Amino acid sequence: MDSSMCIDIAELHPKFSHPKVVGIVIAKTDVKSFPDRKNFGVDRFTLSFTIKDSPDFFINVTGWGSDGYINGLANTFTIGECVIVDNPLVTGKDPEKEEKFCPTTTSLYRLLLSEAHSKVYLCADMDTIDRLLPLIHLPVKDSRDFYSLGDIVANGKSLNNTVINVLAAVKSIGEPKFFTTSDNRKGQRLELKLFDDSVSSFPLLCWDRETIQLAQTLVPKETVLFIADVKINFDSFRNCMTAAVNSKTIITVNPDTREASQLYSYATEASKSGALDQDEEPEDMTVDSITDVFTMSQLKQKARDNPQAFFGISYSFISKLDLDSSISKVIRTRCATCKFQVTEDEQSCANPLCPARDQALSVTTGFDLLVDFSDHTGTVQACSLRSPVAEQMLGFTIEEFTSLDDGQQTALKWKFLLERFKVYLKILPSTKLKTGIKGIVLACSLADPGEVKQHMSGLLEQLSSQHTD
Repeated sequence: MDSSMCIDIAELHPKFSHPKVVGIVIAKTDVKSFPDRKNFGVDRFTLSFTIKDSPDFFINVTGWGSDGYINGLANTFTIGECVIVDNPLVTGKDPEKEEKFCPTTTSLYRLLLSEAHSKVYLCADMDTIDRLLPLIHLPVKDSRDFYSLGDIVANGKSLNNTVINVLAAVKSIGEPKFFTTSDNRKGQRLELKLFDDSVSSFPLLCWDRETIQLAQTLVPKETVLFIADVKINFDSFRNCMTAAVNSKTIITVNPDTREASQLYSYATEASKSGALDQDEEPEDMTVDSITDVFTMSQLKQKARDNPQAFFGISYSFISKLDLDSSISKVIRTRCATCKFQVTEDEQSCANPLCPARDQALSVTTGFDLLVDFSDHTGTVQACSLRSPVAEQMLGFTIEEFTSLDDGQQTALKWKFLLERFKVYLKILPSTKLKTGIKGIVLACSLADPGEVKQHMSGLLEQLSSQHTD
C-alpha cells in the first residue's frame, strides 16, 4: 500500500471518506473481551493502540469485533512497528472513556475499526519507516515534566493513587509471575526495578502482556525510560511507594532528550563503578529454613534455568582458598552503610548511591574471600565468603589472622583444602561473571560423614530411577 496516500493525523476530520493513516505504534493494550449485550452468550473483543506520525501528533485507535478479527489484529504488529490503518471511522473523543482508559493524545479525534470495513497492516515503505522510527524516542509529554524517584519517595503517601510522569533507568527485570483470578481469568505480573541519581531501587509493576514483552527486551543498567501517566501507589505490605503501568501509560525507551542523556551517563558510570551492585541481593533466608540439596552441576543448571536468586545446601570440597594471598585480597574495608569497598583513608563513601555519602565515612573491616567448591559433578568458582561466616569457619578473628606469618597462613589454608564441607549457599545468576553464576556462602562447617553417606545414597537412587525411566 502506498503510504503517500495516507492522511496526516493533524489533518484528520470526520468528513473524510475511506481515510488511511500511517504511524508508529507507541502503545498497545492486551485484547479484552466483554459479553455482547445484543447476543446472549456471545463475547465481543476489543483492542486499543496509539500511533504517532510526527513529533507533536498521535492518536488512539480502537477496534471491536469477533475473537478472530481482534486477535488477528493484535498478532499483526507490536509496539515500535509502523502500521497503516485503512478505512477507520474518524470520530470525536469520548471524554468519559478516553480520559479514564486511554492515553491522553494531542489529536481531537480517535479512530474506530470495524470488522467489516477496516484493516491494519505493517507499512512496507522504507522511506516512511525511516521517517517514523525516530519518533519512538520522543516522549509524549514535555521532557522536563517528570518526577525523579527521590521526589516520589520524599512526597510519599501524598502521591498515593496519582498519575504522574517518571524518568528513570532500568536496574533489573524480574521474571513474569502467572496467576488465575477469582473469576478464573488468567493474569500475569512482572516487576522491574528502576533507579536514578537519587534512589537506588524503585519498583515498577507491569500487568499486561504487551508491556511485559516490551520490558523483557530492555537492557538493565543501559536503558532509560520516560514513563508518561504511570500510576503511583503506596504498598502497605512492603511499606514503600511503587509505580504501575496502566492503560493510559506510554513508555518511551531511551528518550532523545537532554535529561535522559544525563541520566544515561550517570547510569553507565554507576554500573561500571559497582555502585548498583550493593543492594541487588534479596534478603537471605535463615540457614535453618534451607533444605534443598544440590550437586555443583545442579546448582549451575538451576542458575541457567532460573534468573532469580535461590538457596541450597552442597556437600562439597573446598578446592581453592587463597588465604596466603596478599592481605588486601583476604581482608577488605567497606562502607558501614552501603557495603561499598573503600579505603580507610577516604573521607566519605565513593558510592554515588550511598545514603551516607555526604557524611563522615564509617567503615567495617572483615574477611572477603573467593572460594571454589567442588564435587564429583563439577566446580562452582569464586563463591563469596565474608565475615562473620568466614570467621566462624576459619576459627580466627581478623586481628588473630593478621598476626599469623606467611607459613602459618599457608598451613591454615591446607587445613581446609580438600575437606568435605556442608555449605549453605545463596546462588545469584550473574551476567558479569564468565560462569554466569555468583555464589554467596551463608554457612560452612565440616560435613558429618553419616549425613554425607545418606545424601549420596539418596542421590544414587534418584539417578538410578531417572535412568530406569
